[in-house]
Amino acid sequence: MAAAYDSEFPALELDRPADGILRLTLRAPGRLNAVDADTHGQLARVWQAIGRDEETRAVVVRGADGAFSSGGDLDLVLAIADDQETRRRVFHEARDLVYNILACPTPIVSAMTGPAVGAGLVVGLLADVSIATPGARIVDGHTKLGVAAGDHAAIVWPLLCGMAKAKYHLLLCEPLDGAEAERIGLVSLCVPEEELEERALEIARRLAAGSRAAISHTKLALNDWLRSAGPIFDASLALEFLDMTGPDVREGVAAVRERRPPRFGG
Repeated sequence: MAAAYDSEFPALELDRPADGILRLTLRAPGRLNAVDADTHGQLARVWQAIGRDEETRAVVVRGADGAFSSGGDLDLVLAIADDQETRRRVFHEARDLVYNILACPTPIVSAMTGPAVGAGLVVGLLADVSIATPGARIVDGHTKLGVAAGDHAAIVWPLLCGMAKAKYHLLLCEPLDGAEAERIGLVSLCVPEEELEERALEIARRLAAGSRAAISHTKLALNDWLRSAGPIFDASLALEFLDMTGPDVREGVAAVRERRPPRFGG
């Protein structure tokens, strides 16, 4: 692990595969790298530390063991639904995760394969260069869980792939593989599985070797498109957490655990 991050971010796996590059690996064995309560909070805060880190000129984010991330841990989802203090804390973490990534001056490269869902997908799609494999399964599953698609989708999907495609995939929770995600502009690149790690590192090396000021300033200027959608994102996140107080989320969690379609009421 990158030593400077050990004490503050113990739930995140961080190392330095090359000079100037920090690699963040999402790892939760047996759970497809689901994001639990500790990981969620640290994933929201780490971007501020990275932005202050003079040694880091580019970041690569990946998942362990053939998966990117299966999203928020279902126990965390139920804790949000059942406990007001947890709901308040995670609401602010979810907001911070998006805005801290947008404000981070360091370029971020995501390398997605397998499931890419939920909180992990926030990082995957808000990265400055997003790479997926043909076997990636990108899906925003919020409405199937019984809550509004609030984590990041309203701020970035319409800008990346257009409103018609965004509505189709977000309302229906329709998954995309990496090739389709690249075709509609949701991700930057689709590369073969065996090339994913090296391609992500190669792009990170190029970013790290470039003008730090020029790359950072270009990123921050382009991200103003996303920040201009901030009120839309804030509304979507508030609606998601309003839905967390209703009955549908419990049915959604039960359906996921029982591997069946949800049976929502009227």
